[in-house]
Parts: sequence; C-alpha cells; structure tokens
Amino acid sequence: MFNLISAVRRHRNMLVLAATQGLLTLNNITLIAMTGLVGLDLAENKALATLPIATFVAGGALAALPAALFMQKRGRRTGFRLGALLGLCGNLIAMLGVFQREFFLVCLGSLLCGIYNGFGQQYRFAAADAAPEAMKSRAISLTLAGGILGGVLGPELGKWTRSLMEPMFVASYGLLGLISLLAWLLLGGLEIPGSAAQREQTPGRPLWRIVTQPVYLVAVLAATTGYGVMNLLMSATPLVMLSCNHSFGDSAFVLEWHVLGMFVPSFFTGSLIHRFGVGRILLLGIVLMLGCSAVALSGKSLSHFWWALLLLGVGWNFLYIGGTTLLTTTCRPEEKAHAQGFNDFFIFAVQTVTALSSGMIVNDSGWDGLNRGALPACLVALLAIAWLQWREHGKVR
Repeated sequence: MFNLISAVRRHRNMLVLAATQGLLTLNNITLIAMTGLVGLDLAENKALATLPIATFVAGGALAALPAALFMQKRGRRTGFRLGALLGLCGNLIAMLGVFQREFFLVCLGSLLCGIYNGFGQQYRFAAADAAPEAMKSRAISLTLAGGILGGVLGPELGKWTRSLMEPMFVASYGLLGLISLLAWLLLGGLEIPGSAAQREQTPGRPLWRIVTQPVYLVAVLAATTGYGVMNLLMSATPLVMLSCNHSFGDSAFVLEWHVLGMFVPSFFTGSLIHRFGVGRILLLGIVLMLGCSAVALSGKSLSHFWWALLLLGVGWNFLYIGGTTLLTTTCRPEEKAHAQGFNDFFIFAVQTVTALSSGMIVNDSGWDGLNRGALPACLVALLAIAWLQWREHGKVR
C-alpha cells in the first residue's frame, strides 16, 4: 500500500511539475519573442533593445542561489508559488510600462519575471529529488518536456495578442500575468516527500570543494554553454529577421520550431543518456550547436533561420539535460541546495552577459559576427567534455 501511495504521489508531482514547466516556458518564450521588439520601440539607444531580456536573465541569476536555499528551508511548493507570484507582478509592471511607454518599467517587470524563472529552474531538480536513482535522468527529461507547451503556444500567443489592445503588446503582458497566476494555482497540488520542512543535519563540504570537482565543472560548463550560446543567438533572432525583411509571423514561426527543438527531445533524452552515457550526449549537443552556427553563416533565408534555430534547440536540450544529470552525481543530499543554486547562478550570469551583448554585437558585427563569436565557447566545452571522457576512462556514462 505504501508503495502504491508513493507511486501515485510521484506521478502527480511529475504532472504538476511538467505542467508548470510548460507555463513557465510559455511565459519565457513569449517574453523573448516580443521583449526585444518592445525594447527596440521604447529604448532611445537602439543598441539597448535587448536590455529587458538582459534584466530578465539577471533576475534569474539574482534568484538562483537564494531560491535554492529558500526552498531547502521552506519547501519546494512554497518557493515555487512565491516565484509564480513574482511572475504575476512582473508581467503587470511590464504591462504598465508598455502602456505608459516607460522603458524602465518594462526592464523592472522583466527583472521580476526573471526571478520567477530563477525559482522555476528548480523544477528539474525537484523532479530528480522525487525520483528513484535509476529514474533521475528520465524524470528531469520528462519534466522539461512540459516546455513543449511554450514551444507550441508561446510565439502564437505573441502573434495573437500583440495587437489585441493598444499600445501593441500590452495585452500580451496581461495574459502572461494570468498564466503566472494559473501556475500558482497548480503548484498548490505539489507534494514532494520530505521537502516541506527539510533540515539538513550536517553542513556538508565547503562550496569550493564541491564546485572544484572536475565532473561538477564540466557539468556546469556544458549547461552554461548550451544556455549561453542559445540565449546569445535566440535573443537576436527576431531583430535580425526583421532587418532581413522577414515578418513578425516568420520570426514567431522560427522561434516556435526552435522551442520544439528544445523540448520535444526531452521525451527520449533521458533514455538516450541511460543507454549511451551522459558524456556522449553532451558531445552530440556541442556538435549540434556548431552545426547551428554553420547553417546560420551560410545564408539568411527563412529556411536558414529555421534550420539554425532548430539545431540550436536540440543542442541546448542535450547539453542542459546532460549537464543537469551529471550535476546530480556530484553532491550529497545536504549539499544539493548550494550545488544546484551555484550552478543556476552561473548559468544565469552568463545568460545576462549574452542577452545584453547580443543586441550590441548584432548592431556592430551583424548576424555573422554573432555566430562566429559563439564558436570559441562551443570548442572549449567540446574539449572539456572530451577530456572528462578520457579522464574517467568510461566512468562518465
């Protein structure tokens, strides 16, 4: 009977986490699809058009470690619901900013939405915590599969709501606020055993001992490279496509397939890791990232953007899920909050830099310069993963 109750609870948690991951991704992708264009309209200096995206990512960086520590003390459900409420507030503030044409308010709203994302990035770790050891990679993968909702609906939501009210995009932010509220309601059904009042009996190793492990460093590097390169290229895509005379509908179409590339593989990435080993999947993710830049440098037609962003999405999936899976092997239970929080902080810090620099690089060097700039990061990650594979002699599997 206990095993049955445990299984039912585990499946319910998985459904809640997958659904709220989908709503979080819907919020994030819609913001990415439209916020650069809002910034282009409101910013006096057009090189700062992606500043709201940068503040969105900065919010995630600021929240990453505090969110992990908060949930260690107060539980996953309380932390996730707090994040969703901040997402609601952020979207309403950004809505007000668009209505009043105040660029600062849009940036502030984006910052709060980023903090919501910082809390929400812990969904995958919550799924891993609630799963048996042999199922961790699949649990992470299936939770992220909920992001397909964002891939299908996010760009379409931007197209449908952008002109629904005046000024443009004000209705989009309002609807995203309601989506954050829906996430808050769903999270009321989350019940992860042992998370509601988790107290660690031992302090664990110092943080520097955890983060200097070679496996930890490669795990963070893989996930950071995936997110950083993806964010660098995706943030600029709507602006570049607009400059190439592609319509907003075209860019929404490309972003929609990009996000499908990010999340559809999640249905089988965990199984691929279990069968072939995490190291090989990480290497494949890097190869796909390099393929993205190769396609992007070969032309600027709609099909070039489509293929490049699709490869970028799948590469991100393999690197992010692979890196997260690898990270779970590097820390003890009492060290999870610090190890996971520092990992997400570093990812978001790099995202902040890439989001802020994306518009500037495109403004100075164009789409080709942006893609060439992504190549060194991919090559460094490729060498590090290959080195770890060689060092571990098959243990990183």
